[in-house]
Amino acid sequence: MVQATGDGRTTLRSGGQVLVDQLRIQGVRRVFCVPGESYLAVLDALYDSGIEVIVCRQEGGATMMADAYARLTGEVGVVFVTRGPGATNAAPGIHIAEHDSVPLILFIGQVARSMRGRGAFQEMDFGAVFSSFSKWVAEIAAAERVPEMLSRAFHLTRQGRPGPVVLALPEDMLRDKVEVADATRATPALTWPGSTQMAALQKQLWAAARPVAILGGSGWNVEARAAFQRFAERFELPVATSFRRAMLFDGDHPLYAGEIGIGPNPKLRARIAAADLVLLVGGRMSEMPSQNYQLLGVPQPRQSLVHVHADSAELGRVYHADLAIHASPVAFAAALEALQPPRQIAWAQTANQARTEYVAWSDETPPAPTGIDMGKAMLWLRQHLPPDAIVSNGAGNYAIWPGRFLRFRRFATQLAPTSCSMGYGVPAGVSAAIEHRDRLVVAFAGDGCFLMNGQEFATAVQYQANVIVIVVDNGMYGTIRMHQERHYPGRVSATALKNPDFAALARAYGGFGATVTDNAGFEAAFVAARAAARPAILHVLTNPEALTPNLRLTPAQADR
Repeated sequence: MVQATGDGRTTLRSGGQVLVDQLRIQGVRRVFCVPGESYLAVLDALYDSGIEVIVCRQEGGATMMADAYARLTGEVGVVFVTRGPGATNAAPGIHIAEHDSVPLILFIGQVARSMRGRGAFQEMDFGAVFSSFSKWVAEIAAAERVPEMLSRAFHLTRQGRPGPVVLALPEDMLRDKVEVADATRATPALTWPGSTQMAALQKQLWAAARPVAILGGSGWNVEARAAFQRFAERFELPVATSFRRAMLFDGDHPLYAGEIGIGPNPKLRARIAAADLVLLVGGRMSEMPSQNYQLLGVPQPRQSLVHVHADSAELGRVYHADLAIHASPVAFAAALEALQPPRQIAWAQTANQARTEYVAWSDETPPAPTGIDMGKAMLWLRQHLPPDAIVSNGAGNYAIWPGRFLRFRRFATQLAPTSCSMGYGVPAGVSAAIEHRDRLVVAFAGDGCFLMNGQEFATAVQYQANVIVIVVDNGMYGTIRMHQERHYPGRVSATALKNPDFAALARAYGGFGATVTDNAGFEAAFVAARAAARPAILHVLTNPEALTPNLRLTPAQADR
């Protein structure tokens, strides 16, 4: 590989080679892609780079795999796609990364510079397309600027509130030979809370009678999670997690009060509404966790609010906090070590009650219609999943069951989009099974959800990523049908689905497939899938009456 010489001089390299050299310097171990002729020079440079290349079946799946990789590792997810339709196919994954604050860089092959502005083959203005949901969109017009612009991209994607960056790569630029020095490795700068702010937080906690903490957002790590848990234990503080962020606190811990998201425990919702102090760390408390912005109140919360966030632009954007702390979760959690609880904690009983309410909510399954009882299936899974098992899902009513009844014991064991984007669960699960080949990975998908990116099951087979995909099939777009029956009862329009035999599909791909219609069959099929030691699909046929654990299809028709 042509690199900088030992005396500081550089030798000629192609723009594609310079780019791949920067990826190596930035610590990139794996990239995801759908190949395209627009960036062949990069593919050639990757050939002997030592960077693992995962070739995917569709750009949306590739981008979601890179997103999942970033969540699992704390590193930057990297994905390559081609121009035009390749870029637009990748857009859903970029939207997910923006909503969920995930560090990700999308590289898009672009038409040659001499062709720009003529409406050339698959030409697009990527700035116009991606700028509203990316931190930065740019085109690298000169190979000499590759180190500079990649350095900026790796800094920016992880700084403040993490998020996606999009870089376009003209194909002729990637072939240009240049002499340029490499950049150094980017290290994100953590924003630390001030001592005055931490002292003010301690005073607010000492004065509170009904406090509750809500953990959310990104930028956490194992150490930060442990530090916050120690803080909660010293203060005997009830801790909730934001929508699809349950893995930020041990689900079996006596201080864990549950997740506040779509269809939450009504008692948890009431507890937060009645709190006199809400400590919101890392999250934005957007529409879903805030219950349509009604739980706290906008712009002035009814509760005293302490809002901790890594991006100063988020502080005061929606909520006027009594105490706004500009700090990353890692830095804030470390600073909590210095806080001391009051001599007598007035809310210890409150924490016990919050835990009791959560246990009841996540242990007691409502009566189910005929067929498989998904609540009981999840309770069985909870008993048989190891603590380090990774669970992914996309969007749909089916996700309510694992979200409510499973408990996430360890950090980075949950992969779920807060944007509620369908099609995420399968590619995320495949990515997790590639990264952690020694751990159990379970991906949940609805029937409609699976058919959006289910082709990435072929990627799982190709790379021997032994994910177990649980396809929950009720023959419809269940969430939309639920709303349809509420507002337009009896007028079923565009929500019914005719599905394939997903178990047979798994076998056609070279994986394990089983059809499930009851709880005994579910348990046996899951055990068999684990023993098969290859990618698996469990096709779970459910009663369409079971819209959610608590809501049936027929009553929904009259619930308007």
